[in-house]
Formats: sequence, structure tokens, C-alpha cells
Amino acid sequence: MSASPPAPERVLQRLDWEVVRKLDGLLQGEYRSLFRGPGMDLSGLREYQPGDDVRAIDWSVTARTTVTHVREFTEDREITAWFLLDMSPSVDFGTMADGRLKRTVLVEFVATLARVLTRRGNRIGAIVYGAGAQRTIPVASGRIAVLRLLDRLMAQPMLAEAPATDLSDLLENGLRTIRRRSLVIIVSDFISAPGWEGRLHLLNQRHELLAVRLVDPRERTLPDVGVVVISDAETGEQLEVDTSDRGFRERFATAAAEREAATQAALRHAGVESVMLSTDDDLVRAIVRMATERRRRRTHP
Repeated sequence: MSASPPAPERVLQRLDWEVVRKLDGLLQGEYRSLFRGPGMDLSGLREYQPGDDVRAIDWSVTARTTVTHVREFTEDREITAWFLLDMSPSVDFGTMADGRLKRTVLVEFVATLARVLTRRGNRIGAIVYGAGAQRTIPVASGRIAVLRLLDRLMAQPMLAEAPATDLSDLLENGLRTIRRRSLVIIVSDFISAPGWEGRLHLLNQRHELLAVRLVDPRERTLPDVGVVVISDAETGEQLEVDTSDRGFRERFATAAAEREAATQAALRHAGVESVMLSTDDDLVRAIVRMATERRRRRTHP
């Protein structure tokens, strides 16, 4: 009897069948909207057509000719994509019946994008942050690169407590490590000590940046399930609360809404495009939605 393949291989085989194959059918040519090459060469000018990205309008030529013209670019054939991954203890949270954690969503999402990218000849690398420590996975291409990344993510330990997350450290490492202009995808729940916005803005100036925000429905609202013990994922501190208290549930929802608004404002201030990925999302639908939103933003900024 032959031995079963290693865990990363099994996970990748499942994602290939359940997610990547479906994306091939649903996205088809829309991969260009999801992954745009960060290196661009001007190839020419043409008259504007409905649906063109208005940011490509050449205003000097338009003024001179009185006809709206847009610049056409040739993208780099190869994309170098870096994943900056927050695997601090707060991502080890989830309330889905099937046991899906924010960590689970992160691993499957990153593995899927890495697989899609490398199948098209692109290269991937990653910086993994967890419990204050960081590990850099060098840029590489091909299926082996995806398996190496997946193996590292699956081996990342789940800690009962750890120092408070500071995303500034992860972003600073990204600024130091990623030299060539790249597609940079930050995956985090953005539960962090403040002050990371400035480094995020610098990364956005140097690279094409996408922030993927991990969430769980119970981080926004609490159900009425009586007395429960709530734990801080990073400090291990526990607090007994009565969720049957309507006033408590309302205060919780208000605080969650304020935190959400603050995070969105910080991302907007840094000029970073962001999308939300929830533990109750279907991964295929979520990635298709992401591609559709990115295409719409480029067409109608």
C-alpha cells in the first residue's frame, strides 16, 4: 500500500480541485484584473473608449488634440508577488460550526493565490509574522514554491499567548526586504498596536499593494447565549460576560463598529486598496468578488 502524500501536498490537491479549478471557469480572462503586473512600459496612445480606465487619460495630448486619448501600457510578463502574513494569536479565532478559523482562511486563500500566480510563470515570496517573530520565505516559482510556503504556514504554531501584535514590525521588514517593485498582498486581521499606517503608506508608494482583512462574524456581534468566558487571544486574559444582557451586546457592537471604522479610515489614509475575507465566506465566491471589485475600481476609480 503506497504512503499518502505529505499534508501540504494533500491540501494543495484539495484546493486545486475545489477552488482553483472553479476559478478557472469563473474568472477566465479576469485574472488580469486580479493580478496586474507592477512594471509598466508605455507602448502608445489611442482614443478613449467607454469603459477605459480614466486614470490612463493623457491630459496633455487630450488638450492638444481636443480628443480624449489614453495611454496604453505593456505589462511585465512576470509578476513577483510577496505575501506579508500576520499569523499572530488573534488569527486563531473562529466561530464557524465547521471549525474554520481566520488562520484557516488565511492559509487556504494564500495557497490558492500562490498556486494561481505560479501556474502563470510568476514568482512568490512571503514574510510570516507570528508572536513577535518573523520568517522570510525567499522568492521562487513553480509548484515546489507553493508547497514550501504551505508547509511553513501549516507548521506555524498556535500559541495560547504572545506579545501584543505590532504590524509595524512586519511592514518594516517588508520595506527592507522587497527591493524590486512587486505585487504585495498583506493578509491580517489588523488587530495591532497603533502606528502601522505610515509604513503601510510607504509600501504603497513603492509597490502595488492589496490589504486583505480577516474577520469573523462574532467579532462584530454577539449572540444571546448566556454567560460565557471571553479570552484575549494574545494575552491569554479571560473575562466572564453575560451575553443575555442586551446593553452589553449593544456596547460590544458599538465598540466593534468603532474599531472597524478606525481600521477602514487608516487604510484609506494610507491610500491602500482593501478587501474583507470572512470565516463564513466561500473562498471561490470571495476571490471572484475580489477580482470584480478590483476591475470596477480600475475602470471607475
